[in-house]
Amino acid sequence: MAAHTPDFIGPASFTDPDLALAQAQLIYDRGIAHLRQALQQFVAGSLQARHVRAFYPFVRIQTRTGAHEASTLSFGFVAGPGVFETTLTRPDLFAAYYREQFRLLLLNHGSQDNVRLEIGTSTQPIPVHFSFADNDHIEGSLSVQRRQQMRDVFDLPDLAAMDDGIANGTWAPPAGHPGPLSLFPAQRVDYSLQRLRHYTGTAPEHFQNFVLFTNYQFYIDEFVRQGHEAMADPDSEFVAFVEPGNVVTRRTGLPAEPRDSLGTAPPRLPQMPAYHLMRTDHTGITMVNIGVGPANAKTITDHIAVLRPHAWLMLGHCAGLRNTQELGDYVLAHAYVREDHVLDEELPLWVPIPALAEIQVALEQAVADVTQLPRSDLKRVLRTGTVASTDNRNWELLPYPGPEQRFSQSRAVALDMESATIAANGFRFRVPYGTLLCVSDKPLHGEIKLPGMANHFYRERVNQHLRIGIRALEILREQGPDKLHSRKLRSFAEVAFQ
Repeated sequence: MAAHTPDFIGPASFTDPDLALAQAQLIYDRGIAHLRQALQQFVAGSLQARHVRAFYPFVRIQTRTGAHEASTLSFGFVAGPGVFETTLTRPDLFAAYYREQFRLLLLNHGSQDNVRLEIGTSTQPIPVHFSFADNDHIEGSLSVQRRQQMRDVFDLPDLAAMDDGIANGTWAPPAGHPGPLSLFPAQRVDYSLQRLRHYTGTAPEHFQNFVLFTNYQFYIDEFVRQGHEAMADPDSEFVAFVEPGNVVTRRTGLPAEPRDSLGTAPPRLPQMPAYHLMRTDHTGITMVNIGVGPANAKTITDHIAVLRPHAWLMLGHCAGLRNTQELGDYVLAHAYVREDHVLDEELPLWVPIPALAEIQVALEQAVADVTQLPRSDLKRVLRTGTVASTDNRNWELLPYPGPEQRFSQSRAVALDMESATIAANGFRFRVPYGTLLCVSDKPLHGEIKLPGMANHFYRERVNQHLRIGIRALEILREQGPDKLHSRKLRSFAEVAFQ
């Protein structure tokens, strides 16, 4: 029996990004509505025994020549002649992003042989789980037997359709298959959108284009304080502050939106809670407490990457490895020793993780702006050097020679458990990255963390460190994404979508 599908919408060509986006939205909305209606019938027990299926929209471009005049750009063009395509999801959420990618493709290729964008219905099914509305909990109302029957009626997530081969540079299209336009196909994006809700306790819609990661709750507490302070200021550049559970606080003078009432503070915080200081154009700041360890750092960046942020920065504590460092000093990472191991398969250790000049300059300028120290005195509190990241929190207890010898050979000045992971995943997913750490102990020199010393240290440095991170993102935002996204992150045959 043939699958029950929505009315087919064939491919159509466009030279207007807005019309192309509207077509993708139409195909997606019809597919989602079809799945939701069938799902309601399935829950009610009235659905006939036939397979129900809907498909993602796709965008395709065919060129006969490369975009040589675009060689100074880091995105927005295909590498050479051929056919390139990708599936699309959530055109509502990604409207501004898709519109800009479409615009750049037409700008860089439209004058060549009258190139157009083709929007149509793909052959990639939409898994029914990805059609749920934000507050749907369908499976909770079904028996175990009925839940098992779902796989016979609907398409479920297909892991084979959502691997990271394109981003890793290992995917090779079969003969005659179009090349990729984006790092992530639609199913991979949808998968990560679901994971973000789970891990951070907030909806993907709230995430901003500039992201701070931290490994200490103290930084989150200060970010929350500053967020509510901004909302009390009617002249603030930020329009809303969102906390886990999608609890939304609007800026003084702004009316609440209908969805705000759906937010409820969770009985316990999620694994990696996120907080969002929002601007109307999504160029605000998201801050995530990733906790301790490279596994969390990889997990959260794997998923935030599908949102295509303009930059992410790590603000955390580290062990100072040099005798000349003092507690409270800052470390600006310009290289990484990767002993975290969580990305060894996706990004081999022989791949260098370069420092990005735009990020480095912004972080150094931010330290100068916040501390008000003249450039000649910055070296007293800020050291640029190699940061080592390890997956062994008790590395200092290993017998000598061990990690200490390797860190000395690498010229490392600081050690933590997350920074190299965040930088490496930024490199892997073409998201500009940077690290500014604060020395909280010096285990090689007998200065270990003690409760009283830690409390004093945190009071003195957390506020300043956070303000430096926020200031760095302000500097990067002022530059704009065209200058921020570096050609250093492009592979030989890079995808067009940023």
